Amino acid sequence: MKNLFLVAVFACLLTACATSPTGRSQFMLISPESAIVESRAAYLSTVSDLSKEDKLSSDKALAKRVASITGRLVSVAIEEYPRSADWEWSVAIVDDAETVNAWCMAGGRMAVYTGLFKQLKLTDAEFAQIMGHEISHALANHTAERMSRAMATTLGVVAVGVMSDRPAATMGGAAVAAKLALELPNSRTAELEADQLGMEIAVRAGYDADAAVTLWEKMGAVGGGERAPEFLSTHPAPGNRQTALAAMANDMRKLNPNGTKAKVHPIQVLTANVQ
Repeated sequence: MKNLFLVAVFACLLTACATSPTGRSQFMLISPESAIVESRAAYLSTVSDLSKEDKLSSDKALAKRVASITGRLVSVAIEEYPRSADWEWSVAIVDDAETVNAWCMAGGRMAVYTGLFKQLKLTDAEFAQIMGHEISHALANHTAERMSRAMATTLGVVAVGVMSDRPAATMGGAAVAAKLALELPNSRTAELEADQLGMEIAVRAGYDADAAVTLWEKMGAVGGGERAPEFLSTHPAPGNRQTALAAMANDMRKLNPNGTKAKVHPIQVLTANVQ
């Protein structure tokens, strides 16, 4: 039985794969559909907790700005990736002036922190680059990829437990790994992929490609202080990131040379006044 179990484990590890929008081979043990289901539950729980703790923003002007810019990006995302048309696109605005962060779960459920705007003094184009990047993580199934990495580790732990006749002890670790999967940072490869796809989405939506470079200049300046942005803990920044983004900008501009703004797709913006 041990041998059969190990064969099944390693068969899963060897055969689970998918292809990202850039043509990269991805290791997948969790399907994108399953990741969306799990993300929905986690998102609803997170937003509910934020609401109870009075941590959602009540800034109507900011909500309008976020809805307009993000809505244009979503419009492009749906046009380029039709499978996302049925996603429950939404963004929660978290009232936390000290936190520089934003994220997007599988299925288009997002959050932005007011610290992004207060500390980085973002232009519309810079904010578009952030959200384009985050949306790209969802479009490229990076959540499912992170969950799959955690699951692979879990399977390895369970296999060791089976071999040592201590499966009960290992299953506790497996449960923890599954619960924490959504919080894992993206790989450097996934980050560079989201940079490329995110800039493309932002440019198609009508925002300046060069804003990706100025954004990371600002992020680097804030990161040099005593408290690094939360964004950098889940979005590792290789030293050549700004150079790579600058090199992509010229070609990206050709996608929308006139900077024509995309239409605003209606999305749900979650604030202190909208639950």
